[in-house]
Amino acid sequence: MADADSSPAPRPAHPYPLARPGYGKRTAPEQAPRRRGDFAHLRPREASIAAFVDRLPEGAAMDAKTLAAHLPDYGQAACLTALRRLSEAGHLRRVTERIQGDGGSWHWVTRSHFSRTARDDVWWTAVLAGNVPAPQQQPQSQPQSQPSARPARSQAYDALASAGRTDPRMTLSAAECAALEELAAEWLARGVSVPELVRGLTGGLPPEVHCAGAFARRRLVDKMPPEMVVEPTVAPALLRILECTVCRAPGRPEALPGGICRDCRGEPAPHRAHGVSPDGVRARAAAVRAALDARPYVRRGR
Repeated sequence: MADADSSPAPRPAHPYPLARPGYGKRTAPEQAPRRRGDFAHLRPREASIAAFVDRLPEGAAMDAKTLAAHLPDYGQAACLTALRRLSEAGHLRRVTERIQGDGGSWHWVTRSHFSRTARDDVWWTAVLAGNVPAPQQQPQSQPQSQPSARPARSQAYDALASAGRTDPRMTLSAAECAALEELAAEWLARGVSVPELVRGLTGGLPPEVHCAGAFARRRLVDKMPPEMVVEPTVAPALLRILECTVCRAPGRPEALPGGICRDCRGEPAPHRAHGVSPDGVRARAAAVRAALDARPYVRRGR
């Protein structure tokens, strides 16, 4: 069996080129740590090329011609065959994706998503649809508290304590600050700044305040600001079209098992019976992309 690091082709002296901005290699999520034997299940040539691709930076060119130019042991046809086998083994998917550029305009890019860990069609379909599970957080060890350590005071507590410095009539004790802390925190949660909170407690006071704690509670309750209304944000629709790794013919995930179309798998294609060629399929896919780009919400984004 091949070793993941046993036979990667040596890199040339000149740096490996990046694809055009937005194109090229994309590392799939949920990668296992790199280790010896990652590609031992592949043939020696595919294992060597996979180890080379695994170390390429994000955005690196992923076409067979560029790979062949930097892998002296393999020609363009060999690299294309290797990409096909990497796709069938679950390491690679080629996708055309609609993204928004810096100027606000939308355009289509082709990306090659590479996974060091082999994945099946179900996993690739979910990830390319944007259903990426959140990474699990590693539990952090809690530092041991020092004896007699003073606990950190909240922003709400500090605001209450500072009211007496603004106006001595509103001087609150530590117990009163602790008792009113939750009400003051609610003011801050509703978008009120600390200076505004202090002004709310000290502005327009009567000549004498007999009980600062009771007076502050009354103001915090009676003058409680309304809750903030957060307008929901609508994320732009994620538009991705899976392509055959070999010939780049577009298709639905279920029509491209292993990322390979029927023609490249050597199977009879139903569309041939109706006189529709692969070029016709690609032309219709281009028309679909153009129609998507012409939708009203896209023009508004421009």
